[in-house]
Amino acid sequence: MAKLNFTGETYLQWYEQMLLIRRFEEKAAQLYGQQKIRGFCHLYIGQEAVIAGAMSAIKKDDKLITAYRDHGHALAAGISANAVMAELFGKVTGCTKGKGGSMHMFSKEHNFYGGHGIVGGQIPLGAGIAFAEQYNGTENICLCFMGDGAVRQGALHETFNMAMLWKLPVIFIVENNEYAMGTSVERTTNVTDIYKIGSAYEMPSFQIDGMQCETVHEAISAAADHARKGDGPTLLEIKTYRYRGHSMSDPAKYRSKEEVEEYKLKDPIEIVHKVIIENKFATTEDLEAIEKRIESVVDESVEFSENSEYPSPDELYTDVYVEDYPFIIE
Repeated sequence: MAKLNFTGETYLQWYEQMLLIRRFEEKAAQLYGQQKIRGFCHLYIGQEAVIAGAMSAIKKDDKLITAYRDHGHALAAGISANAVMAELFGKVTGCTKGKGGSMHMFSKEHNFYGGHGIVGGQIPLGAGIAFAEQYNGTENICLCFMGDGAVRQGALHETFNMAMLWKLPVIFIVENNEYAMGTSVERTTNVTDIYKIGSAYEMPSFQIDGMQCETVHEAISAAADHARKGDGPTLLEIKTYRYRGHSMSDPAKYRSKEEVEEYKLKDPIEIVHKVIIENKFATTEDLEAIEKRIESVVDESVEFSENSEYPSPDELYTDVYVEDYPFIIE
């Protein structure tokens, strides 16, 4: 049996976190079909190892920002399933008071800064968050997630240039699931190895297997150490795969069934499950108990959301502008 670099506690943490995301997203898909969740809805099924491996590699006060496929990131950041589900329902008990919906999760308390519906819009914001940490003299870093489609946005290049110039403590993470909506990477660029883009800015850049928590953790950990020492950003292209369509409205007919099934053989939850059992970190009964507990958490989140109120009409005018912000100009 191969020597493991991680403890049983870490594997169990990954398993529970990924399983919560998987079951939550499956329930969200079901509820969307029942029209209890409306609007856009992008599921994270298949990509769970990316956020699970990342979260175990960073510190409590580090910051996260991502795109609109954000339910999994929100849950991993510690936002409760109740608050995330209620947001999907558009209820006032949601993490953004029911006004953000699927694409705009947010929680300052959990250092989670979105959830952004504009493709690539979070990239310069991620660098800005890192600049704030640098300016305030903290050792915190920012993880800035994006999809492979966002890499085509011009703001990425402007951000990369400034981030390297100022040595900002940010890790740029491309969750490359191979399809920007329905268009494969091969049809959008001749640079199919996305991590190579960082070389134009002399930014440390690596391509990582995103179907395993171990490889993600190790890459994020190294990049975080690099940033905390004041050496600036890292670009990580994390190769992953979504099992479902781009959004709930996407039948994903541009992929073959064989391709999807091939990736399911690398399912990150099954990989971690196997390691746990083979190394006797837990029994089959223990993992079944975790499964039942998670199912209860998800079911409770649905009941909580069903019984919550919608925002009142006057909420339309709150949280739009900040009034009396304490700027001090000398």
